[in-house]
Amino acid sequence: MTPEQAIPLALLVPVLGAVGIALTGKSPNLRESVTLIAAAITFALVASVYDDVSGGARPEWTMLEMIPGLSISFKVEPLGMIFAGVASFLWIITTIYAIGYMRGHHEKNQTRFYICFAIAIASALGIAFAGNMLTLFVFYEVLTISTFPLVTHSGTPEAKRAGRVYLGILIGTSIGLQLVAIIWTWTLTGTLDFTTGGILQGHASAAITAVLLAMYVFGIGKAAVMPFHRWLPAAMVAPTPVSALLHAVAVVKAGVFTVLKVTIYIFGIDNLAELGSSHWLQYMAAGTILIASLVAMRKDNLKARLAYSTISQLSYIVLAAMLVNSVAAIGGGMHIAMHAFGKITLFFCAGAIMVASHKTEVSQMRGLGRTMPVTMFAFMVGSLSIIGLPPFGGLWSKWYIALGALEANQLVMVAVLMISSLLNIAYLLPIPFNGFFAKPDTIEAHDDEDGHGADEGIHEAPWPCLLAIMITSIGCVALFFYPEPLFKLMTQIFTP
Repeated sequence: MTPEQAIPLALLVPVLGAVGIALTGKSPNLRESVTLIAAAITFALVASVYDDVSGGARPEWTMLEMIPGLSISFKVEPLGMIFAGVASFLWIITTIYAIGYMRGHHEKNQTRFYICFAIAIASALGIAFAGNMLTLFVFYEVLTISTFPLVTHSGTPEAKRAGRVYLGILIGTSIGLQLVAIIWTWTLTGTLDFTTGGILQGHASAAITAVLLAMYVFGIGKAAVMPFHRWLPAAMVAPTPVSALLHAVAVVKAGVFTVLKVTIYIFGIDNLAELGSSHWLQYMAAGTILIASLVAMRKDNLKARLAYSTISQLSYIVLAAMLVNSVAAIGGGMHIAMHAFGKITLFFCAGAIMVASHKTEVSQMRGLGRTMPVTMFAFMVGSLSIIGLPPFGGLWSKWYIALGALEANQLVMVAVLMISSLLNIAYLLPIPFNGFFAKPDTIEAHDDEDGHGADEGIHEAPWPCLLAIMITSIGCVALFFYPEPLFKLMTQIFTP
């Protein structure tokens, strides 16, 4: 199979999987088998393109040409390869987790959940492989619409309210800002193709470039740069596998991926550096990093704390893009994968805690490590990766972003990164430390069949949840020792 053939197949398999899930919905075991098979085939197709892309090839496929120069087309380049690889691999792991979570929590509408999840993955791959800004925008909107039923999954008034915020902000920013910026780019350049070095150089003044860049950054609402961030904590009413999709697999990663893609291939980092059009946006990203971290410290609800942590971590990638040099951009691209594994581990742990112990507040988790040691240890691993300490993958991406800040002579941004890491420690590490070393505030023992306190022994989440948690935890460590595939891909973008 050629890479050009793998592209349409990788986009088609999740859609066919969604059809298969719908047809087998009455048989949960068969339905979930179809999901896993579709996920595995999708990842295999994406992985089959890696060697060609890392070797310098750029496979292309045009689906539809509407007018000359404007088409729905796909081109696999290194940054898209990273995003597609992360999304397709974590689809497998999230499905394994969802099997344990959705059944253990007795969730309704499980077939609809798996269908929408499959469509969301197809949309994410469409974004990753997009050959121009029009194609990316189309799949960006499909991703928003396909994840809306997941956000409102429970059907409660709170979920419906969150869904309205979710759609309102994401559709409002994409149509009101991003689409206008795309049309403006087309009128200036006559093309929307992603091109090495950018397409705007020589077509827009410094002032116009600055306005356009702001419209793209804030119009890409999925990147959750403040003040367009409220949709993310609001969406935490969704089941934990959906939170994993939002925070690690597809949605927010589609946002920051698009910011990086636009910066590199539409504006061109050399062009932005020469014009100085991105400086003020560096401070917007830095402000989001610090403010979101401070808000996270005040949240007692675990998922809310993790949501604001995600808002902060996403702006690492936005900051990397706005520093407009290759070193920072390399760190930003690597952070897509590093953050994905760390944050999905934390959300998996949060869901496991809720399923096994019905606890949702950080203040309730003192001593929980005695009954859920695997989950709490995995939470420690995910936390250390997010903080950026060795031997966990989060170190490398933060390291390169910091080097990029030094190269840009932005010592303030280096300080922001250091302060952010300290704040990460403050709001993440007390959770596992108190889980293992603090005494429970209250003893909640429920008699089991033998008359013993059920909370006296090990009481972990269902085994599919634990399996998924262990895989992503191992991934956090593996990315520290084997970052080369990501680094190799990102350096290729800037190799003449």
